[in-house]
Amino acid sequence: MMERSVIFFDIDGTLLTHDKDLPSSTKEAIFELKEQGHEVAIATGRAPFMFEDLRKELDIRTFVSYNGQYVVLNNEVLYANPLNIPSLERLTEAALHNNHPVVFMDHEDMKANVPEHNYIKESIATLKISRFPAHDPHYYKGRELYQTLLFCPEGEEQQYEQEFLDFDFVRWHPVSVDILPKGGSKAKGIEKLVEKLGFPEERQYAFGDGLNDIEMLLAIKNSVAMGNAEETVKAAAKYVTKSVEDDGILHGLQMVGLL
Repeated sequence: MMERSVIFFDIDGTLLTHDKDLPSSTKEAIFELKEQGHEVAIATGRAPFMFEDLRKELDIRTFVSYNGQYVVLNNEVLYANPLNIPSLERLTEAALHNNHPVVFMDHEDMKANVPEHNYIKESIATLKISRFPAHDPHYYKGRELYQTLLFCPEGEEQQYEQEFLDFDFVRWHPVSVDILPKGGSKAKGIEKLVEKLGFPEERQYAFGDGLNDIEMLLAIKNSVAMGNAEETVKAAAKYVTKSVEDDGILHGLQMVGLL
């Protein structure tokens, strides 16, 4: 019998295509991994409420969300790393002055600090999710937030990077940037999980395609970059598979000997 392994999958551009479709070969491969007794987990920049349907479809109960800030093992919260609220409040005031809206995000929902803005509509629409952030400028008060979205054109986030040193800023869209706790990453969240699960490094695998996957791909011994990934992402991985649209997950799992 094959030794059990843990395999982490990014979502956008890895499990899901650019059109947010789940290839049938990917779904079948995931269930084959589970049938063999492997631990299958998601590692994503998305909020938990943004991939509930996918978790149900693939019967996955363990995940690293918000790029490592909110980690769940078998439907139980294992680790949470919230944003510094006083710093976030100051950043929000600066952003409002610059006409840069923000969206506050916890594990259950997201709310915008302005009633509406084209940047929010444009970027959130690309996620193809059913939920859209309603208006609540005080949503950050009295709750833990794990990520905030800052909406501004490329390059304009630099003023915030220079002033707010307890945050990391990761661009995911031409007009939107993730705001995360300093030093947080998928790799850190995964570390919390593998410590609990006890898999040795040679039995750890990760698949990803985005810039926010680089630390994960560098940290995991058996890392696989998708064929649709940028060259900097491919350079961080041990292996490179085909693109997500070209049965890249199935091909990659076969390449590393898991299927």
